[in-house]
Amino acid sequence: MWKRFVRAIRALFGGAISAIEDPKLILEENIRQMRDQVPKMNSNIASIKATVTLLEKEIQKCRQEESVLTSKIRAAISQGRDDIAANYALRLESVRSELNSTMPQLQTAQMAYEKALEVKKVFIKETERKIKEAQDAMRAHERAQMQSKIADALESFEVGGIDQTHNEMLARINEQTAKNEAKVELALDSIDTTSMKIDEEAERLRAMDLVNQFKLEMGMSGTGTSTQEPGIQTDTRNQQSTL
Repeated sequence: MWKRFVRAIRALFGGAISAIEDPKLILEENIRQMRDQVPKMNSNIASIKATVTLLEKEIQKCRQEESVLTSKIRAAISQGRDDIAANYALRLESVRSELNSTMPQLQTAQMAYEKALEVKKVFIKETERKIKEAQDAMRAHERAQMQSKIADALESFEVGGIDQTHNEMLARINEQTAKNEAKVELALDSIDTTSMKIDEEAERLRAMDLVNQFKLEMGMSGTGTSTQEPGIQTDTRNQQSTL
């Protein structure tokens, strides 16, 4: 019974947590954490390197002291001062003991330093791979969100009535335009355009007759073509002969 209750609680809270989790924000936080690990790793590697350097200096010091003590022991023995040589010998033994104990420590520190460098190299490579993978996933997520918005917008055209209203308004405008064009055609058909054209032509001919009369009066009888009746032309010629 208790196990069933625990499973139910886990399912309840697990679903709630999954609902509020933003994968993009979590990936961004993971990237920050991975990048923050690099300075910490560098600090640890620097500490190991410092230990190696201190041990190397200590070994170098012990070897120098060993060389000095060896020389002093030989000098004391050559002068018959075995007591002094014995004191130097004890110090030399202590130095060699310290050197023997420091050497393995240096080897261990050097191995740890080399291992830390390898771990850092692998970690950085893996971190870069995961960061790139996360960035690609986030870009894909952004594209998917944009496509989802576009799909929602297209869907709203139909579901929200925008598309229907748009088509309906277009149909109304086209219908009104057709009606107006039909009114214009009907209005043109109702006007006697043939008689209007005949009147315009008669007006033009009358104007040309007036021009020809002026030409005749000015002695330019050979210019232009008269459209007046023959009787009018004869009267005009008689007037000219009388003059």
